[in-house]
Amino acid sequence: MIRSVKELAGLIQAPNTAAMVAAGQHLDILTKPPGSLGKLEALAVRLAGITGEVKPSFTERAVIVMAADHGVCEEGISAFPAEVTPQMVLNFLAGGAAVNVLARQAGAEVNCVDIGVNSDLSHPDLISRKVRYGTANMAQGPAMSREEAEKAILIGAEVVEKAVVRGVSLFITGEMGIGNTTASAAIVSALTDISPLGSVGRGTGINDERLRHKIAVVERALKINEPDPTDPIDVLAKVGGLEIAGLTGVILAAAANHCPVVIDGFISSAAALLAQRIAPESANYMISSHVSHEQGHASLLQELDLQPMLHMDMRLGEGTGGVLALHLIDAACRIMAEMATFESAGVSSAEPATADEDGQ
Repeated sequence: MIRSVKELAGLIQAPNTAAMVAAGQHLDILTKPPGSLGKLEALAVRLAGITGEVKPSFTERAVIVMAADHGVCEEGISAFPAEVTPQMVLNFLAGGAAVNVLARQAGAEVNCVDIGVNSDLSHPDLISRKVRYGTANMAQGPAMSREEAEKAILIGAEVVEKAVVRGVSLFITGEMGIGNTTASAAIVSALTDISPLGSVGRGTGINDERLRHKIAVVERALKINEPDPTDPIDVLAKVGGLEIAGLTGVILAAAANHCPVVIDGFISSAAALLAQRIAPESANYMISSHVSHEQGHASLLQELDLQPMLHMDMRLGEGTGGVLALHLIDAACRIMAEMATFESAGVSSAEPATADEDGQ
């Protein structure tokens, strides 16, 4: 059992460079011009480094949907009431949400974790690990204690550890929590040079007036709490959310277990930023699924040096972009496992470059 965030971070190793080299060499002998599959080839090499296998496959994969409420909703920063959080959790559990539909298509299970919903929920499929009944209002003081933030991170790690034992080898981050784009924007602005003007977006679809108010709320939360940019857990505790903390643990534990973790949208990317600041090596295990329509997401992915696979103008969260990206991950894996080599297919390969062609 992992006892601390520091211990968890210490388990993360560098990718397997030998497997990456071997994967690149295998790609170059397949029946195609070198590099002609573009980002699919880069993805295949990354997956080899993550797993240590030249031809990995991911038959068991899970979306981890962390759910929690936010006290900052008291400030009127969302178009939807906080009551939607528990209602949507039940929708996930009933299989009726967008992420359920897309996960079924992609062959992924959906695990829903109550890590901080401000309601008592009961369902046989719910993973009930509530730290507290939602965060406090970060515009008036810290969202939670440091101990609560660390506990939530370790809960996320525990969910991953149990999934790995039953055979899951790839994870997708998902979340539910009315108000969590506000917390995510505050985290991003606290940890980077991106101001609230650049990090705060429309979330659930607020109008211009409420957007200006939301920016002011984030500015006030940062001023009141003074989160330490050199201490990611301090930032998380003061202006974050319990589901964001849980996802931070999911990402760190996936990396510690040599499993790829597909990062969904803006909220998941805020958790990825926290994970990267806690354990820089964890970024090597992250795969960015898409760039969302939410303000600040593109800048956040640049901060993480992650290249999104999809541009779909989505801004739903839940893990929806992540499960769509599974089809591309499967494509990369099948190219490695099923495509013929020049030798096996009896196809002539390209001639080696001459001295004039390669500039030597």
